[in-house]
Amino acid sequence: MALEWVVLGYAAGAEAIMVLLLTIPGLDGLHKGLITVTRNLLKPLLSVVPFCLFLFMDIYWKYETRPSCDGESCTPSEHLRHQKSIMKSQRNALLIATALVFYWLLYSITNLVVKIELLNQRVERLRSKD
Repeated sequence: MALEWVVLGYAAGAEAIMVLLLTIPGLDGLHKGLITVTRNLLKPLLSVVPFCLFLFMDIYWKYETRPSCDGESCTPSEHLRHQKSIMKSQRNALLIATALVFYWLLYSITNLVVKIELLNQRVERLRSKD
């Protein structure tokens, strides 16, 4: 199960790097190529959304089926294991939320950059007509 979380972490990291590169000013030479690469990667990265939903359902299922550890009914080691399980679930839920937010940001920023490019081209055409 750990491999799924590693893959999701790498996907979120790749999305974060692409968002960062798209928003950094001064990369005019790389900007067109970066936009093209990002637009081509948006569809494959869309698979992050159902993957996140699957992993969220896995967290929920584990939460619903885990044994309870109330008061004096469990040993200190069982209590520690229970607390670690809760912390791990919270960390994984945060990773899911991060991956989804970065995908949404990447999609939104890419669309905005493409619209800005189209508007700049229209402005140049209008200037050249005058």
